Amino acid sequence: MPENKIVLAFSGGLDTSVAVSWLKEKYGAEIVTLTIDLGMVDLEAIRQRALRVGAAKALTVDAKEALVKDFLFPALRAGAVYEEQYPLATALGRPLIARCLAEAAQAEGAFAVAHGCTGKGNDQVRLEVSMAALAPDIKVIAPIRDWGMSRQDEIDYAKERDLPISASDSRFSVDENLWGRSVEAGELEDPWLEPPEEAYVWTKPLAATPDEPTYLVVHFQQGAPTAIDGEEMAGVDLIVHLNGLAGGHGIGRVDHVENRLVGIKSREIYETPAAIVLHAAHKALEALTLSKEQARTKARVAQEYADMVYNGLWFTAHRQDLDAYVRSTQRYVTGDVRVRLHKATCTVVGRTATNSLYQYDLATYGREDTFDQAAAEGFISIYGLPVRTQSQAQPE
Repeated sequence: MPENKIVLAFSGGLDTSVAVSWLKEKYGAEIVTLTIDLGMVDLEAIRQRALRVGAAKALTVDAKEALVKDFLFPALRAGAVYEEQYPLATALGRPLIARCLAEAAQAEGAFAVAHGCTGKGNDQVRLEVSMAALAPDIKVIAPIRDWGMSRQDEIDYAKERDLPISASDSRFSVDENLWGRSVEAGELEDPWLEPPEEAYVWTKPLAATPDEPTYLVVHFQQGAPTAIDGEEMAGVDLIVHLNGLAGGHGIGRVDHVENRLVGIKSREIYETPAAIVLHAAHKALEALTLSKEQARTKARVAQEYADMVYNGLWFTAHRQDLDAYVRSTQRYVTGDVRVRLHKATCTVVGRTATNSLYQYDLATYGREDTFDQAAAEGFISIYGLPVRTQSQAQPE
């Protein structure tokens, strides 16, 4: 049995399939593959593929519940949306993959882990910085970045070694998990071109969406969604349900030119139906339950949280500190939000909360009004005092 052992994050695609052979040749190592289901993976099929391309052992992990509980819902409570458009689906999955890699490497006694990221993307940073936090003594290898092969080079490499590779004909590069689907490459690299319809899978085109709207009620408990239309659901089931329902109305398409961590701009297409609905509903409930100061401070924290996730800094004290603040803000974010889904739009049409700061008797202009309007005159006098003083002392 080889002294060297490497755990490879294995998706079953061309890159990681040829990486098994390349790592064996370069390091003389025993390759253990690790495939992690974050919502869209056939674990057994990929496990068999790993063994066929030469893995000594093929590990699989169903991590859907961990993804929701430990990553997606904390980011939802934080309101984390990168550059006000991207709900961070891929970015939130990467630290969990790193955690699983670290655990597998330690259990297997591996000296290194490997991943299939290129040198241009964000994922290499997210995985390697996470590994530095979780298992700093374990080496990280990036075969695709190191060997510099083109896609055709990889296909030729596989043919020379009789590897059972089935190279996809898709011109797009796709990553999926429960929270969203990201698509890049092909003609999407030209930001002037409209994305072709075949780039989308989870969301219907506008013309194919129902003419009648769908209304639903999302219940939140301390900032986390727990039920749809009165039916309690586990997090995974709730997200899957909303992805199908909202995607059927064409909701969730994002066309984003974003700023990558490595310094380049990249045009990305995302499909995130459930995330779009839940972020809209959660924000509406916070409008009832957070004070003005809390809401405005939390908006700044949300941007910082999104940057932290995007930039691969999940396993840091900074994230723990941000989470502590977010948890405090969510103490009273419990209630129901009514949403209308129709023709690619998600619209909040109603909201209620047990501990709402919206008080009808203060807001109404009807007879039930309890607001002391007579107090307004004195308030305005004091509030306007510095304006009046400056105007008198500095007339020009």
